[in-house]
Amino acid sequence: MSQEIIFHHYWTSPFSEKVRIIFGMKGLTWRSVEIPSIMPKPDLMPLTGGYRKTPVMQIGADIYCDTQLIIRALERLHPTPAIIPHAGLSFALAFWSDRPFFQATVPLIFGEVGPMIPEAFKKDREKMFPDRPFNYEQMKAAIPAFKDQWRANADFLEAQLGDGRKFVLGEVATVDDAHAYMNFWFLKSFFAPTADALLKEFPRTTAWLDRVKAIGHGTHTPMDSKEALAIAKAAMSTAVARPDDHDPNGRKPGDKVAVMADDYGRDPVAGELVFSNAQEIAIKRTDPAVGEVVVHFPRAGFLVISA
Repeated sequence: MSQEIIFHHYWTSPFSEKVRIIFGMKGLTWRSVEIPSIMPKPDLMPLTGGYRKTPVMQIGADIYCDTQLIIRALERLHPTPAIIPHAGLSFALAFWSDRPFFQATVPLIFGEVGPMIPEAFKKDREKMFPDRPFNYEQMKAAIPAFKDQWRANADFLEAQLGDGRKFVLGEVATVDDAHAYMNFWFLKSFFAPTADALLKEFPRTTAWLDRVKAIGHGTHTPMDSKEALAIAKAAMSTAVARPDDHDPNGRKPGDKVAVMADDYGRDPVAGELVFSNAQEIAIKRTDPAVGEVVVHFPRAGFLVISA
């Protein structure tokens, strides 16, 4: 069965950039399906069952959601070169990147470019963050406070690079570099004046950014979204049902469950439990456009409820 990597993303997505750098580290060849940055996403929903966040990775009829799990799957399927030397806390670092550092980066961008953002994008993000209205004036007023926070987060990396190492863990790039790189790339891509002003204090980080950027994205070729749907429909998932002897809630294969993110974009995806462990849960579901697929989620940062 084909193990072709199909990556559903858009090029301005910072979370997608994290995975694209992983593709570069591993020298992978992949297919690029460009999806809309806002809903509706008519050719993604049949695959994910409602999960709307970006990116999503597809391998046949197996659908991987969230960068945390996508990276785990890539390391398992393409173990050479290894990019996760310390599998535990490397993923804890992702929470720093994806949550507090990301939350300090977003207002610096939207507080500056808010008036240029299409109304449809604002409404879409308000649906993703139902408790946070897209208020450009509030974000603009908060820029000084978030510059302080962004500077503090950037200084973490400058200190890590303080002994002259090339990358976060030493002479070779790892997943830790991809985690750390995301928010620097995001700010520099969308509002370079603020990024450049803040980075003047951090010469080691600035040089590191150039080294990570040079890694590239591996080799990709475009794929039409309809072709991706057809591939899923023709394939069979490789996921095998197995019990989790240590599940603290006693779940077992065949249980009807729903999985949802615990921060934003909390759209539940319902299905039949195939397997779970401490870091992954896979659920089987069907859709007329793709037939039977198995959708994989990480456990950290996601909630599992009875459906």
